[in-house]
Amino acid sequence: MNNLAAERQRGDKGTIMKPSAETVEHDCRPVGEILHQIGGKWTVLVINTLSDGPMRFSEIKRMVGGISQKVLTATLRELEMDGFVTRTVTPSIPPRVDYELTELGRDLQRPLHALGQWAIENRSKVLEARRQYFFENPRAARPHQLVGGVPSIAAE
Repeated sequence: MNNLAAERQRGDKGTIMKPSAETVEHDCRPVGEILHQIGGKWTVLVINTLSDGPMRFSEIKRMVGGISQKVLTATLRELEMDGFVTRTVTPSIPPRVDYELTELGRDLQRPLHALGQWAIENRSKVLEARRQYFFENPRAARPHQLVGGVPSIAAE
């Protein structure tokens, strides 16, 4: 019995990644867990903003734009908890708090940058595919808002 059959017989419910030529089957849950954290819109924007170096909360909020204080606070707290950002408090009146990417956060910039470049280069293709899909399936649910009559992936 192969590993997949054995896991299914034991009752593991995780999704099994399709193996490549040099790998074996793996459970996707750890990947999904990390992607859930780093894949959020605000997380990506905050990490990108901090790529310029340490910043104060108000600077990050201004640079990101459109993010509420509550959401930015939660995002920074989660990034700190997961080791992507450090928070440094300098005693003064008022206290100065700076946020900075850790080595792990800087390492994450590379794949996020690549993903961002891919998104910029392929956005029109994705929008055209959606336009065609909705043309062929006029009763289909539209999960995203429309921008100029086109399903927008930016309007979440």
